[in-house]
Amino acid sequence: MADSVEDTSTKAPGSNGKVVESSSDLSALKYDTELYGNGDKYAGYDRSIETGGSNNDVPAVSMAKGRFGITAPREFIDELQTAEHDADEDPFKEILRMRGINRVIADRENDYQKRRHTRKLSNERGDGTGGSTYADRVRAVQLENEEAELVAKIKKAEASGRQAGASKWDVETPIQQVEAQAPQRRKRWDQTPADVRSSVAMTPQRRSRWDETPRVADGAASETPKRTRSRWDETPMLDRVAPDYGATPAGGAAIDYGATPAGRQMAAGLATPAGGHMAGVLTQQPGSVVDARNQYQTDEELDALLPDEGYVIMEAPASYVAIRTPARKLMSTPAAEIGGVAGFRMEAETEARIEAMEEVREVPGVGALPFFRAEDMQVFGQLLDGQDETELDAEARRERQALRLVLKIKNGTQAQRKVAMRQLGARACELGAAAVLNPVLALLMAAGLEDQERHVLVKAADRALQRLGAQARPFVHRILVVVEPLLIDEDRHARAEAREVISNVSKAAGLAAMLAALRPDVDHADEYVRNTTARALAVVAVALGVAAALPFLRAVGRSKRAWQARQTGARAVRHTAELARAGVLPHLRGLVDCVGAGLEDEHQAVRSAAALALAALAEAAAPYGIEAFDSVLKPLWLGVRRQRGPGLAAFLKAVGFVVPLMDVEHAAHYAREALHVVVREFQSPDTQMRAVVLRVVQQCVATSGVSPSLVRTDVLPDFVRCFWARRAALDRRHARHVIDATVALAAAAGGAPVVERLVAHLKDESAAHRAMAVDAVARTVSELGIADIDARLEELLMDGVLYAFQELPPDAARTELDALGSVLRALGGRAAPYLQQIASALLWRLNNPSSAVRQQAAALVAHVAPVAHVCGGDGDDLLARIATVLFECLGEEFPDVLAALLSALRAIVDVIGLPAMQPPVADLLPRLAPILKNRHEGVQEACINLVGRIADRAADRVPAREWMRCCFSLLDLLRAYRKPVRRAAVATFGFIARAIGPQDVLATLLNNLRVQDRQNRVCTTVAIAIVAESCAPFTVLPALMNEYRVPELNVQNGVLKALAFLFEYIGDAARDYVDAVAPLIADALVDRDLVHRQQAAAIMKHLALAVSGHACDRPMLHLLNHLWPNIFETSPHAICAVLEAIESCRVCLGPARILLYTLQGMFHPARAVRDVYWRIYNMTYVAAQPALVAFYPRIEDSSPNNYRRYELDYVL
Repeated sequence: MADSVEDTSTKAPGSNGKVVESSSDLSALKYDTELYGNGDKYAGYDRSIETGGSNNDVPAVSMAKGRFGITAPREFIDELQTAEHDADEDPFKEILRMRGINRVIADRENDYQKRRHTRKLSNERGDGTGGSTYADRVRAVQLENEEAELVAKIKKAEASGRQAGASKWDVETPIQQVEAQAPQRRKRWDQTPADVRSSVAMTPQRRSRWDETPRVADGAASETPKRTRSRWDETPMLDRVAPDYGATPAGGAAIDYGATPAGRQMAAGLATPAGGHMAGVLTQQPGSVVDARNQYQTDEELDALLPDEGYVIMEAPASYVAIRTPARKLMSTPAAEIGGVAGFRMEAETEARIEAMEEVREVPGVGALPFFRAEDMQVFGQLLDGQDETELDAEARRERQALRLVLKIKNGTQAQRKVAMRQLGARACELGAAAVLNPVLALLMAAGLEDQERHVLVKAADRALQRLGAQARPFVHRILVVVEPLLIDEDRHARAEAREVISNVSKAAGLAAMLAALRPDVDHADEYVRNTTARALAVVAVALGVAAALPFLRAVGRSKRAWQARQTGARAVRHTAELARAGVLPHLRGLVDCVGAGLEDEHQAVRSAAALALAALAEAAAPYGIEAFDSVLKPLWLGVRRQRGPGLAAFLKAVGFVVPLMDVEHAAHYAREALHVVVREFQSPDTQMRAVVLRVVQQCVATSGVSPSLVRTDVLPDFVRCFWARRAALDRRHARHVIDATVALAAAAGGAPVVERLVAHLKDESAAHRAMAVDAVARTVSELGIADIDARLEELLMDGVLYAFQELPPDAARTELDALGSVLRALGGRAAPYLQQIASALLWRLNNPSSAVRQQAAALVAHVAPVAHVCGGDGDDLLARIATVLFECLGEEFPDVLAALLSALRAIVDVIGLPAMQPPVADLLPRLAPILKNRHEGVQEACINLVGRIADRAADRVPAREWMRCCFSLLDLLRAYRKPVRRAAVATFGFIARAIGPQDVLATLLNNLRVQDRQNRVCTTVAIAIVAESCAPFTVLPALMNEYRVPELNVQNGVLKALAFLFEYIGDAARDYVDAVAPLIADALVDRDLVHRQQAAAIMKHLALAVSGHACDRPMLHLLNHLWPNIFETSPHAICAVLEAIESCRVCLGPARILLYTLQGMFHPARAVRDVYWRIYNMTYVAAQPALVAFYPRIEDSSPNNYRRYELDYVL
C-alpha cells in the first residue's frame, strides 16, 4: 500500500501555468524562488553542537534572506553582534551631531583650533609667585623656534631629495647640508656632536636601508669615543662608555652581528635590553615594572624580618617633598616583568577605585550633584579621599573650599551654581589666587569640556579676577594660554567672554605684567600662537588705552630680530582698530607709523599683515584721517601694481578703504586706476581674492567722480560674467557679497542695465541661483525704483518673477517670498496686466496637496494684497475671491499654514475694508473664536491680530455676546510664552471694550486678578490700563479703586500695578484724577507690605511725570512726605522704585524742594544715613546743578575759610 502511494504521481500547477509532475522528494517542483528562497532552509545552521571551545569564538552566522528570515542589512546585524558599548558614551551623541548640535567643544574644532591642546600651562614654583619666570619662558620659546626651524630644514631637504627621484626610504638626512645652514653651536640638544659627525664622515658610507643594520668598514668594532654630556632627549647610558654611532657596538672579540645581543652583552650597553639580566643596576621609579627580586620591600615584609623591639619606624619630615622631575624619571629604563605579561598593566585595585568613582553623585561638603564625570577626578579627586580636614593646614583647607565652589559651579544645579558663583566672587581674596584659579584653568584646558561648562567657568574666572586684583599677576601667562583660544572661537559669545576676561586681567595686573607675559610669544615659531597673541595684545591695548600700548606696538612692528614679530605687531594693530573703531582717531598717525614700514618688508606675510592693518585702520577712521595715511599711499599703490596673489588681495583691500577718505578729485583718480586692477582680478579662482574684489568694487563705484558710463562699459559686463555663476550661490556668505556688490553697481550705473542682465538668471535651473537673482533684483528695484525700466524689460522681469514663484521649492526661505513681494510692490500700478496670472497661480497653490506650498501661497497673498488694491478695478474683485478661498481653508490642520492663512486674511481686510469682505464679518468671527484656543504661537498671534482689526473697524457688525466669548478666550492668552502674543491680546481687549463698553470687559478682567499665576495678573493689569485709555479713565477708576478694598494681597497689588500702567498710558490727563487717587496711594506708601510700597512708588513716578507743569504741587508734596521714609529700604527693587519716584518729584516740584529734604541728613552722625542722603543729593546735583545754586544755605565766613560767593564770582 505504501509502495503504491509513493509511486503515485500528482499533478501540480507550475509557476508558469504548466502542469509538472512531482514525486515524493519534491525535487522537481517549481516555485517562486524570490518569495520562498532557493536553497535548503537549514543552510547556514550548525547541525551539531561542539563539545570544546568557547561560544565567543564562533563566527557570526550568515543567514539567508527569505520570507520568514531576518531581512535587516548585514552590516547592522554584524554591528549588533560585535559592538561593545561604553558606559560613559552618550547614546544620543550621533543624533545630536546629525542635527547640528554638538556640545563638546573639542569635537567640532578644526585642526587649527586643536593646536590649543599642544600648549602647556607654565609650572607653579614653590615661592608662591606662580608660573615660570620671564627668562625661562624666553629660553623655552627660543628652543621651540630653533627646533621648528631645524625640522623645517630637514623636511625641505627630504622633499628636494624625493623630487630628485629617490624613494623616501632611501633618502639620507643631509647632515652636512643642515649643519652648514644651522648655527655652529656645541652641545645643543638639536644638533649632532662634532665628534660623531667626524666618525660618520670617516666611515665609508653605502646606501642605507631602513631594514638593514649599519656596517663598519673593516668589520671590527671601532674605537669608543669619549663620553659626552647626555642630552635631555636621549636615554642615559648605563655605564660611562658610549658606543660608536657608525658601527654596531660589540661586547667582545667574537660577536654575531646578525643576531640581537643578549645575556652578558647587555652589561656593556651593547644591545636591546632584555628582561632579567639588569635587575641589579636598575633603579625602581614610580610607574616602572622591574624584576620582583629588585622591588622595594613592603611594610608587612619588614615587620616579619625585623623584631618588634629595638626599632622605631621613622616618619618623613614635614618639609620633605619627593623629587619627581622628568630627568630623574629617565634615569632607568622600565623592564618587562619576569614570568608575567610585558607592557602596561593597570592594577586591579586602581580599576576598582575608578569604577567606584564613576558612580559618585554626592561629594562630601558639596551635596548631591546632577553628574560627576570620570575626568573630574583629576581636579576634584582630593575631595573624595575621606581625609579629616581638621588635621589639614589653613592653606589646604582653603584649597578644598575653593574646589567645592568650583565643583558646584561646573556640575551643580542652577541654584547651586548661583550661590557658589556669588560665594566665589566674594571670597576670592580670602581663598587666594592659586586656590581659585588653578582648578578653573585646569578645567578649561580639559578635552571633554562642553559649551555650558566653559561658559560658567569663564564667568567664574572673570568674577574672581575682578576681586583678586594684583593677586592675579603671577597667573597672567597661564590665564592667557587658557583664554586666548577663545578669541578665535566660532561662537561670538565665547569671543566676547574672552575679551572681557583679558580686559579684567589687564586692569588687575597692569600693562607691564601683560606685556611681559605676551612678549615671548610675539615671535613664536607656531603661527597659531602668534595669531592668538596678536588678538590678546589688541584687547590689552583697548582695555588699558592705545596710547599706553603704542610704544610696545611700535617696537614690535619695527623689530629687526624676527619677521614673525613684525607680522604679530601688524596683526595686533589690525585687531586693535577692529575693537576700538573710532577710538583709534587720536592715535591714528602713530598706529600707521607702526605698520607703514611693513609694506616694503622682505617677507610676504609681513607685507600682507601690514596692508590688512592699514585697511582696518582706514575702515575704523572713516570718513576722517586721510592725513595720517599720506606716508603710506605711495607704498600701497606700488604694492597694488607689483603684488600678485594673496599679497595683492591685502593691498587692494587697503586701497579700497583708503580711497573713500580722500577728497573728490584724488578719490576719483585712485578709484578709476584701481578699477582696472579689480576688473583684471575678477577671473581669480582664489576665494579670498574674490571676496576682497567684491568689497573694493563697492568702495570704488560709490566714490564721487566715477562716471556711470565707466561702470556700465568697463565693470558691469565682466562682473556679471565672472560672479553670476551657479557656484557663487553655493556659499551663502559669498552670495551675499555678490548681491551687495550688484546693488552698489546698480546705484552707480542705474537699475535698468543691472536688471536687464539679471532677468535671465531668474529662470535658471538652480534653485539657489534663482533665489540669489530674485534677491538682487528685489533690492535693486526697491532702492532705485523702476522709472528707467521700459515695457519690454518689465515683461521679462514679471515673466522671470512668476517663473521663480512657480518653481519655488517647498523648503524655500522666507526671504525669497519677501523678495518677490518687494518686486511686486515696486511695480505698483504697472503690475495690473499680470494680476490675473498671479491670482491663478495663487489659487492653484492654495489648493496644493503640499502644506509647504500652501503656506508659501498664503504668505505671498499678504504681499500681493496692497499691490492689487493699488491697481483698482479687478484687483479688489480678485482679493475678494481669494478671501473666500482663504475662509474656506480655515479648517487647515497644519498650524504654520493656518497662521499664514490668517495673516493673509488680515492683509486683505486692511486694504479692501470689512464692508466689502466676503464672507461677511458676522460669519468670519464665529470661525475665529475656536481658533483662539489653538496652542501654536504663530496661530495665536495671527488670530488675535485679525480679531483686533475686526473689533477696531467693524465692531457693530458682531453681536456683543460673540465679543464676550472672545474676551474669555483672550484671558487664557494673557499667559502666553511669547511677548508678541501677550501684547496683541492686551491691545485687543482695548478694541473690544471700546466696541461693547468697558463694564463687562472690566468685570472679567478684575475677576482675573484673583488667579495665582503672576504673569496672568500682570497682563491683566496692562489690559485694564488699555481699557481705561480706550474708554476714558473715569469709566475704570471707580471700579478699580473699589476693588482695592478687597483684603487680598494679590488683588491689591494688581490694582496698584494697574494704576501705574494707567497713569503711564493716559499721560497729562492724569491731572484730573490726582486728587481722587492721592488717599489710596498714601495708604499704600505706609503699608506694612514691601510690595505695596514699591508699587505705590511706581504710581508716584508716572503720576508726577504726567502732572508736571499742571499746578498739582499740593497733592504731590503730600505724597512726597509719605514717600520719603522709604529711602532706607534695602531691597534692590524697592529702593530703585523709591529713587525713581524722587527723581520724578524733582521734575514736578523742582530741585529746590528735594534739596531741602536732602540737607537734613547729609551730615547725620550715622554713616548709613549719610550714604543714602548723599546718594540722593548726587542724583539731584547731576540732573539740576544750575538750579541748586540759588538754594544753597548761607554759611557765615570763619577765620580760616571764606564761604561767601558774590555774583561776579558766579559770572567769572
